[in-house]
Parts: sequence; structure tokens; C-alpha cells
Amino acid sequence: MSRGIDFKQKEVIDLNEGKILGFVVDVQANFENGEINAIIVAKTGKIFGNIGGKNNVTIPWQNIKKIGEDVILVDM
Repeated sequence: MSRGIDFKQKEVIDLNEGKILGFVVDVQANFENGEINAIIVAKTGKIFGNIGGKNNVTIPWQNIKKIGEDVILVDM
């Protein structure tokens, strides 16, 4: 199991279009059970994007298909 901090700054790629969506800037977690519910991706492609920015997209955990050393593959 990965920790939320392990996702920061990873590039996120959409499997369907082969398109780079951006970089992980934050995660949404359930603090009661410690599970990660979603990742927040800065669509601008900036590694240190604005967490509260309108250019961010929330990707639910169930859309994450593979977590690699450098990238996260998602099914959008």
C-alpha cells in the first residue's frame, strides 16, 4: 500500500487517450480508515500547482489502474 506522500509530483497519464493529464498535487483521504479516496491533479502540468486551483481535476481511486515509479496510469 502506498502512502499519500508517495503520489506527490508523479505524472498522471490517461490510458484511453495516451495523454498527460498533469502532476499529482494532493490526495483526498478518509482519515477514519486511512484509505485514499482520490488524487488531485494539476491540469496545467506544473509539478507544484495550486492545490485549490480551478485547473485541477479530482480522479477517484477506482479510476487509477497502475501506479508506477514515475507515473500513474488512469482510466478516464
